Amino acid sequence: MFDKILLAVGLTSGLYIARNLYTMLLVLPDEAAQGMIYRIMFFHIPSWWTCFLSFLVAGVASAIAIRSKSNRADSLAVAATEVGLAFTFVGLATGMIWAKIIWGIWWTWDARLTWAFITALTYAGYLMMRNMIPDPSERLRVTGVLNVFAFASVVICYKAIDWWRTQHPGAVMSFRTGGGNMDPAMEGMTYHNFIAFLLLCVVLVTLRLRQEETLREIEGLRRLAYSR
Repeated sequence: MFDKILLAVGLTSGLYIARNLYTMLLVLPDEAAQGMIYRIMFFHIPSWWTCFLSFLVAGVASAIAIRSKSNRADSLAVAATEVGLAFTFVGLATGMIWAKIIWGIWWTWDARLTWAFITALTYAGYLMMRNMIPDPSERLRVTGVLNVFAFASVVICYKAIDWWRTQHPGAVMSFRTGGGNMDPAMEGMTYHNFIAFLLLCVVLVTLRLRQEETLREIEGLRRLAYSR
C-alpha cells in the first residue's frame, strides 16, 4: 500500500512538473528586462527552497538521533542531506547559467553565492565524514553534531542578501518584500514548481531512506559474521 502511495506521489510530481513546463514556456510572457532567460528562476528558486527544507529535516533528524540514539533518525538525516545536496547543485548550476546571461560571468564571490558554495561543501563534508568513521555509534554522534550545526550555514545563506548588499539581487518574492515586486503570475508559478519539487523530494528521500536502512542491516550482518 505504501509503495502505491509513493508511486502516486512520484507520478503526481512528474505530471505537475510537465504542467508547469507548459505554462512556463507557452503561457507566461517574456520578462521585460531579462527576456526569456528569466524562466530559469522557476527552477533556481524552488530548488533552493527545497534544499533548505531538506537540510532542516536533516538537522532535526540528527538532533533526534543524538538524543535517542535512533538509527532510523540517523538514516533519515543521511537521506535528507543527500537529496538536499542534489537540489543544492541544481540551484548552483541554474544560478551560474542565469548569471552568465545576465551578468556576463559564470561566477563571482558575491555574499550569497559564497555562502551557497560553503553550504554545499559543509554538507558534502558531512557525507564524506560518515565514510571515515566505521563505528556506527560514534558515526551517529560525531556526524550528527556536524549536521545540526551545519544548518547555521543555511540560515546565513538565506539571509545573506539582507545582511550584505553585493552583486546578488535582493528579495523579490512578496512574502519577503511585503508587496508586489514580481508579477503575480510569475510568482505563482514559482510556488507551483516548488510544490512539484517538494513532492519529488519526498519520494527521493523515502527511497534513499530505504536504501540506507538496508545498508545498515547488511553492515550489521557483516559485523556479526566477522565477530564469530
